[in-house]
Amino acid sequence: MSDSPTFAALSRRQALAGALGLGMTVEFLGHSAFAAADGAMTTRKLVVVICRGGMDGLSVSPPVGDPNYAALRGPIAIPGFDQPGGALKLDDTFGLHPALASVHKLALKGEARIAPAVASPDRARSHFEAQDVLENGATAAYGTDSGWLNRALQAMGPGKVKAISVGATAPLILRGGVEAASWSPGPGAGHDPRLPGILQDLYAGDPMLSRALASGLATQAMAKVAGADATAALAQADGTTAMAPARASPPLMTTPTEGAAVQAALRQGVPAARKLGATLAGFMIQPGGPQLAAVSLDGFDTHANQGSSQGQLATRLAYLDAALDGLADGMGPAWKQTAVVVVTEFGRTAHVNGTGGTDHGTGSTAILLGGALKPGGIVGDWPTLAPAKLFEARDTAPSLDMRALFKGLLAAQYGLDRRALDTVVFPNSAGVPPLEGIVA
Repeated sequence: MSDSPTFAALSRRQALAGALGLGMTVEFLGHSAFAAADGAMTTRKLVVVICRGGMDGLSVSPPVGDPNYAALRGPIAIPGFDQPGGALKLDDTFGLHPALASVHKLALKGEARIAPAVASPDRARSHFEAQDVLENGATAAYGTDSGWLNRALQAMGPGKVKAISVGATAPLILRGGVEAASWSPGPGAGHDPRLPGILQDLYAGDPMLSRALASGLATQAMAKVAGADATAALAQADGTTAMAPARASPPLMTTPTEGAAVQAALRQGVPAARKLGATLAGFMIQPGGPQLAAVSLDGFDTHANQGSSQGQLATRLAYLDAALDGLADGMGPAWKQTAVVVVTEFGRTAHVNGTGGTDHGTGSTAILLGGALKPGGIVGDWPTLAPAKLFEARDTAPSLDMRALFKGLLAAQYGLDRRALDTVVFPNSAGVPPLEGIVA
């Protein structure tokens, strides 16, 4: 790697990898080098995790203290505090799903909070439209062809902050005028050690392709360093040597019939998810690495057989928990200046359906994490699950606009002013003030 590493990637170069239970591939996107940032922007980190499919907020942060919760949820209700497979207590009303044990440990340290009734402006309950609104930052689907996180980079000034996405493809949230890298775990392409030299000769007469190749090789080198750093960070966190296997997650409560399948999936997926988070951290803490990251996780659409403390959703939440745990461990001292927000395009219905699942809803839970977080209780108001309070008599009513959450994080972490947030980053959103007091 050069003395002044370029955080860039090679266009037209794509390496497919096994999903490892996370539904991801590898893609490098060509883009130009960024200038070094000054001041706080070089040390402040922000990670946006998008859980695609419509994550069930009433299971992520079950309001077991709400008198209507158990009856609405029936067989998929998370048991109460101190019960087998019960919610991990946050306060007298809310807990976390038992699969989110690492997030709960952070919450006990004041480094994780929940916003239990958050939504984007979209109300169509369509995956395509809702994800588009979540990522484009506009008031309606297809309102713009760029993402709000990319426009935030533009508002900060050219080259001030670098960004990376983790997922199968470059997500809309980071598309736009400022080029960003896209990465996902996997063996990569071109195992033949002669390939870089062959390509360098092939592209020697093409300035654009030769620069892109050099940038792609620099990113690949950075990925190797990030992976090595991740292994070391996880070993240190686990109290093991670098060659020892990663620690196993605590077992979830399972029934005899489904327990074996769930535990097998967890054994296979949790270490990979944890390594994913730690490797992303390895990118972000390297000199010249990104300050912003967007992560996509699939598989949260639970129309049938959703499960309670164990089952389909529990397995998915265990992946999420492990990735966040790896990220927190991997960031090391930089965690103190890091904020993470976990969101989804919409929530699920308050009522369980006839197939043991939930249908597309409205309000859901956002999870806030990080050492930069200001300790406190829930973020936003809780509308309750009283029949008269449900949105359209079926969903958790949203009490917090997701854009207010994003605006608050961008203002606190990077100093973006209100005008830029209201007009450039989130167009026509002057009526949605930034949420204050979430970052210390």
